[in-house]
Amino acid sequence: MVTIRLTRRGARNQPYFHVVVTDHRKRQGGKSLELVGFFNPKARKAEPKVRLDLPRIEHWVSVGAQVSERVDALVKAYRKQAVAAAA
Repeated sequence: MVTIRLTRRGARNQPYFHVVVTDHRKRQGGKSLELVGFFNPKARKAEPKVRLDLPRIEHWVSVGAQVSERVDALVKAYRKQAVAAAA
């Protein structure tokens, strides 16, 4: 099964996460199929907190990929933010 989930990067006390498409059996930091975005929980004012490639995420979901709970929440918030920015 293919999963869309977060993988941790960054230094100690400075977490930074990649949103990746990977086989669910691979370990958390292992090889992934595709990088579809990032999440920076400690972003400063000028830095983006989240950037996602929504068309690619929708593609992977359409072919059967499962989305983790945290990534699902990030996608929903990102979509809401994108709609608000467009209006």
